[in-house]
Amino acid sequence: MIYPSIDKLLNVVNSKYELVHIAARRSKEISETNHLQMPESEYKCSKEIGRALEEVSEGLLKVKRG
Repeated sequence: MIYPSIDKLLNVVNSKYELVHIAARRSKEISETNHLQMPESEYKCSKEIGRALEEVSEGLLKVKRG
């Protein structure tokens, strides 16, 4: 099973396209700065994109609507 589930993620973000955009930007930021929102031991995923999705799922990222 994929973690976090798409259903849980879409409760946080309005559309799949917005989710992809947010996760991609956060993943790039993680790889460049190595800054994580949670302790590294709490992540289930080892790759940046998975960690970005986990942060979205936990509500750690705030989305600015313009």
